[in-house]
Amino acid sequence: MPRATRCLLLACASAVAVESFAPPSSSTFRFAGRDVPRIRRRPRDEAPPRFARTSRAPLPRASCTRGTRAPFALSALPSGGAAASLLSSLHGNESFVLSAVLIVSACGVALEQKTTFGKALSAPLVTMLISLTLANVGVVPFQSPVCEYSCATGNHGPRKLSFHMSVFTNIFDRTPALSSDKLVNRVLVPLAVPLFLFDSDLRRVVRDAGSLLLAFLVGAVSTVVGTLCAFSLIPLRRLGDQGWKVACAITSRHIGGAINFVAVADTLNIDGSVVSAAIAADNVVVALYFALLFYLSTSGEAEGDAGAEKEENASASATSRPSLGEEIDLPGDQEQVPITTSSIAYSVATASCLVTLGSAITAAVCPSLSSLVITSLLTVLSATVFPGWFQRLRTSGTAVGILFLQMFFAASGAAGSLVLVLRQAPSLVAFSALQLAVHFLVLMGVGRGLLRLNLNELFLASNANVGGPTTAAAMAQAKEWRKLVLPALLVGVLGYAMATALSLSLGPILIRLAT
Repeated sequence: MPRATRCLLLACASAVAVESFAPPSSSTFRFAGRDVPRIRRRPRDEAPPRFARTSRAPLPRASCTRGTRAPFALSALPSGGAAASLLSSLHGNESFVLSAVLIVSACGVALEQKTTFGKALSAPLVTMLISLTLANVGVVPFQSPVCEYSCATGNHGPRKLSFHMSVFTNIFDRTPALSSDKLVNRVLVPLAVPLFLFDSDLRRVVRDAGSLLLAFLVGAVSTVVGTLCAFSLIPLRRLGDQGWKVACAITSRHIGGAINFVAVADTLNIDGSVVSAAIAADNVVVALYFALLFYLSTSGEAEGDAGAEKEENASASATSRPSLGEEIDLPGDQEQVPITTSSIAYSVATASCLVTLGSAITAAVCPSLSSLVITSLLTVLSATVFPGWFQRLRTSGTAVGILFLQMFFAASGAAGSLVLVLRQAPSLVAFSALQLAVHFLVLMGVGRGLLRLNLNELFLASNANVGGPTTAAAMAQAKEWRKLVLPALLVGVLGYAMATALSLSLGPILIRLAT
């Protein structure tokens, strides 16, 4: 750079500096065509300026005092390393929860079929115990969109168990009418009810059941009488407003079977912990009651009475109950229809149509009524009018229904609190035991004393009432009552058809007894 240019730049810089520190006549001066603010020297006696801070919102402060918890859920934070963090993220994953429910359901069936311990407890109880344990140790969540049971609060609010027909009405606007929320209770349980009733041909029941049908009906009335007597003496006040609901559910199980218990429990919105406690308590009482029936009954086609020879090994009663997948040898041409892909598809499609039609009729005729009642009546009527079609689907329908039923028990077990189950079980054991005691006494008094029915048929009818068609058929087969195997199955299926509506009708009476 030329020397003259450097001297000119240095002179301009000096002029700027002199002008900046000169006594200000104005707050700015012109330089290079722009107004430049002057640099003012602060006198020594002047205080330094305070810089204004930008206003900020105060940071949230967790008021966690000694002996109290923070206002946010500390349990929701990952603890215990990567494993706890992984479980915390999986609890919100619907695929993980559904997989866990399916695995627990399969384990319950497998343990019942392959172990003596599992067969003694039954698949529903084993399934509920496994899911209850997994939920209380934190492996699976207490509540999930897969099922709607929740032990966090005691109130679930009113809900109507019905198949959402709006799935079909919203096809064209691409609006998902039915989400994955409440999959087990809203979709699978209503489908399981007609799947268990595919064999409920009333004409066949009346034609082939014989005198066992009369004994079964007496047993059903005896169960109702037992419920009224037991609830009058043991009103289950510890359960609060759940007491009369549990009484209805146990009544449905002691007339029909587990599927009726599920239907009533879901219709009346019974809490998951109460369902777990009721199943556990009732299974203990039922196992002892089956032991009594096996001890009192005699073996062989020559059906004797009380003076006949007792079976030597009566301890087989607790373990001789058939598993869910065990086949029953039926006489004559009543053989099991093989399960195929097409039969499964037809079974599910038929059940879905029946549930949809039952929901539509219920909404149009009596919206306050549970759609399961109308669905059950429609299934029985359809099986009676079209026996050929439903006979081909009964084996696959029962298999799929068992899976759905197991998923309900797994979901309700996961929603239960182990402490509440242990606290509620004793009163439920006493209620179930008293109910079955009155049932047995009334059945023997009316059936044997008034109607002079055969004792073995009365024992078998009581087994069909309390345990369902499979346990009754297994008892007839184990006692070598070949002519009673098919009638035991038929009256047990009839119990499936009538138990839900009959037990729900007891609700108003039990409410008055409780008050």
